[in-house]
Amino acid sequence: MFLIFFLFIIFQRLGELSIAKNNERWMKENGALEFGENHYGYMVFMHIAFLVCFLLEVLVFAKTIHPLWPVIVILFMVTQGLRIWAITSLGRYWNTKILVVPSATIVRKGPYRFLRHPNYLIVGLEIFLIPVLFQAYITAALFTILNVWMLSVRIPIEEKALSHTASDYSDYILEKSRFTPKFNKNID
Repeated sequence: MFLIFFLFIIFQRLGELSIAKNNERWMKENGALEFGENHYGYMVFMHIAFLVCFLLEVLVFAKTIHPLWPVIVILFMVTQGLRIWAITSLGRYWNTKILVVPSATIVRKGPYRFLRHPNYLIVGLEIFLIPVLFQAYITAALFTILNVWMLSVRIPIEEKALSHTASDYSDYILEKSRFTPKFNKNID
C-alpha cells in the first residue's frame, strides 16, 4: 500500500510541474515578471528532500500505516479536492514560481474568495498528513517546520510582487486573511 501511495504522490507532483511549466510559458508570453528566483531552488530541494525523507523513514524504520488511517486518508482526500479547486480557480495563473502578469487582476473565485493563500495552506496540511499516514513522525515534524520557514520567506515576496504589479491587490489584502477564511455575506 505504501508504494502505491508514494507513487501516486510522485506522479501527482510531476503532473503539477508539467502544468506549471505550460502556465509559465503562457504567462511569460503575456508579459509575466518573475520574483523570488533566489529561494525557488531551495523550495524545490525542500520538496524533493521531503519525499526522500518520507520514503527512507518508512522503509528504514519499517513504519506501517497509522491505526487511524481511514480518517487520515479522508483528510488527505479533502486536501486533494481543495488542491484541485485552488489550481483550477487560478487557471493559467497557477504556478510553482512567483510569476505576475502586470495587466492581470487578482483571482477572487474558488477558495480565493475566502483567503489569500489556500494552496500554501493545503501544501502545509499535506506535508503533515502524508508522513503521518505511515507514522513517519520525524518527516512530518521536520518538514512542517521547514515549510513554515519557507513560507515565511516566500509569501512576503509574493505579496510584495502582487501589490506592486496588480492594482487591486491592496484591496484584496484588506478583504482576505492569509490562511484563515473570511466569509462575506455577498459571495459571488
